[in-house]
Amino acid sequence: MPPPPPGLLDLYVPMLLGLGLLTLLVAWAPLFIKRAPLSLPILCVGIGAAVFSFDRIAPYALHPLEGPELVEHAAELIVIVSLMGAGLKIDRALKWQNWAITTRLMVIAMPLSIAAFWWAGLSLLGLGAATALLLAASLAPTDPVLASDVQIEDPQSAQDDEARFALTSEAGLNDSFAFPFVHLAILAAAGGWGAQMWQEWALDPVLTRLSVGAAAGIAGGWLVGHVIYGLRDENRLARTGDGFVALGVTLAIYALTELLHGYGFFAVFLAGLMIRRAARDHDFNDRMHNFADESERLLMMVLLFMFGGMLTAGGLFTLVGWPEVAFAALAIFVIRPLAGWIALLGVARPPLERFVVAFFGIRGLGSIYYLAYGLNHARFEEPNRVWGAAGLVILVSILLHGVSVTPLMRRLDRQRGVPLA
Repeated sequence: MPPPPPGLLDLYVPMLLGLGLLTLLVAWAPLFIKRAPLSLPILCVGIGAAVFSFDRIAPYALHPLEGPELVEHAAELIVIVSLMGAGLKIDRALKWQNWAITTRLMVIAMPLSIAAFWWAGLSLLGLGAATALLLAASLAPTDPVLASDVQIEDPQSAQDDEARFALTSEAGLNDSFAFPFVHLAILAAAGGWGAQMWQEWALDPVLTRLSVGAAAGIAGGWLVGHVIYGLRDENRLARTGDGFVALGVTLAIYALTELLHGYGFFAVFLAGLMIRRAARDHDFNDRMHNFADESERLLMMVLLFMFGGMLTAGGLFTLVGWPEVAFAALAIFVIRPLAGWIALLGVARPPLERFVVAFFGIRGLGSIYYLAYGLNHARFEEPNRVWGAAGLVILVSILLHGVSVTPLMRRLDRQRGVPLA
């Protein structure tokens, strides 16, 4: 009879050692992988998979169906921190001309992606209509966390080109606009596709929650911007110099919006935009962005480490068969690139720039959140299979986009005449 697994207290000191080493790696790794076809997410997933392959550690690997609330809320936290960071580093005026490509990605590419993912879930995986829609809505958004390597680097970055701006703004917005489709899947799973369901969906998840999210984000961001920069000099919050103000703002606006029955993701991103506009050139913007960025990387490190454990000791790989492989290949190599290419038809941008925008629709922790949220709020058939397909898509996206991001973005910068670091 095998001995029982050791208690968590027995592993406390080794866990501290591992966490410390992993944290140092997260800080150090960008220096030596900057020019390499490699990314920090790849390292975190690989380390997690390796560590949880040891028999002593394997019992603590998390399976998404065994800790669904933990998976949902852990992914939720990192996404909202990432969305605040995305909002704080966008410096473009809110004019139609500046956001035209983003609008195309939201209005054309995202619905096309959801429709194509839905069809693939039905035909390749044999899922029911509601379950296929949940999977499609979860995989449609570009991840604001893992897409950081193809986004604007910081508020003062010289690399604010059209491709980076499009992917940053898309990742900031499409997490919000995927939510109505997640709710549509939940309503359909609970009560079918009747007329009453469509009416409820249009009034609540679409109209009410988007409107409340927009209002809370704009009003909350304006108010916080005034408190940070607009009060008398001795009372301005910016005088503290504490970058963790960004975390407090993120949590407060997200929670308040959710209590008001709105989309907190939408509100947090819009609040970041509004705070940035309250004082575009103030140094405190950089401090808040840097704190949000560092917090995001630390949370990403932990979650991707655990994701690596899910793949091996957690048994996520055992849920993958040839239909899931075909689905993942179609998702990564066909659906997002084709939807992005269609959305950018007629846009007067260089071919490589349009290819980068269409290709780098990275799937990641946002998809994990939406899938966990949906499965926690309704009964869907074959949740194991859904997690297997989604997990494989996320893994392939991390590997493929992580390997290709450095050479492609450096080539794009060379074409634009930007000096390479």
